[in-house]
Amino acid sequence: MTIALSVVIPVYNEEAGLAQLFARLYPALDALQEPYEVVFIDDGSRDRSASILREQYQQRPDVTTVVLLALNAGQHNAILAGFTRTRGQIVITLDADLQNPPEEIARLTAKMREGYDYVGSYRRQRQDSALRRLPSKILNSVRERTTRIRMRDQGCMLRAYGRSIIDAINQSREMNVYIPALAYTYARNPTEIEVAHEERAAGESKYSMLKLIRLNFDLMTGFSLAPLQLFSLIGILISLGSFGFVVFLALRRLIVGPEAEGLFTLFGIVFFLLGITLFGVGLLGEYVGRIYQQVQARPRFVIGAVLDASTDR
Repeated sequence: MTIALSVVIPVYNEEAGLAQLFARLYPALDALQEPYEVVFIDDGSRDRSASILREQYQQRPDVTTVVLLALNAGQHNAILAGFTRTRGQIVITLDADLQNPPEEIARLTAKMREGYDYVGSYRRQRQDSALRRLPSKILNSVRERTTRIRMRDQGCMLRAYGRSIIDAINQSREMNVYIPALAYTYARNPTEIEVAHEERAAGESKYSMLKLIRLNFDLMTGFSLAPLQLFSLIGILISLGSFGFVVFLALRRLIVGPEAEGLFTLFGIVFFLLGITLFGVGLLGEYVGRIYQQVQARPRFVIGAVLDASTDR
């Protein structure tokens, strides 16, 4: 049987909200009246999430697949593990926290059938605190200025992908992957729609501020050389400026004579330039670190078990 739609949902310590997710997800998909499958990926949860997913599989084995990872691999690697199990012509990614309503899946699939191969989304009336929204806007702006990837809301995981894009992603071997951005690079005809956003049904966010900053570094270093090029330009300008400043100090010494009044100003300039240099070295380290991880060629995820009633995969 041809599967029209696959829904991929990563799960990590979400036991408190899974019952609500099931209660809304399956009716929303049944209402579409077309063959579908739901692929859950337990990303090494430490609570009862895996057991709850097993129980759900037993209730709906005809449309449910559960991938149990042996170790925590991270959200995007978990989604990649789910992609390898999908058969649908359209693949939807959805978070388990219900902040993006499952009822919006119908709108994404309808948009895909207008001829698009990638449908992103941005959140309407985002239900997060200002401490989460403001950094997200800043990171979105930085990413848009350093890469060619155009996403209004990079933090929204409710997205739809065509089969050709999923196949291309499955063939990719990058160690650090941000799926919406990688898919965008493969898309021929992408678009975005506005979707509803709700408060988290239960549990707490798995993304701290540090992880969000880390994610943006992955985006910048994974999809653009602009940061390195920018620091090369800064280095040239600083070198020219420093040379000019040295010439000025030499002429001043010859004309005015030795003086010590500007010593602390000179120290301030030196420390400022050292700070820029260290930041540039750290940025270079980001690229070198990505190369190091790629050369190691370790698996991005380790599957412990798969619950799947179908026999044709």
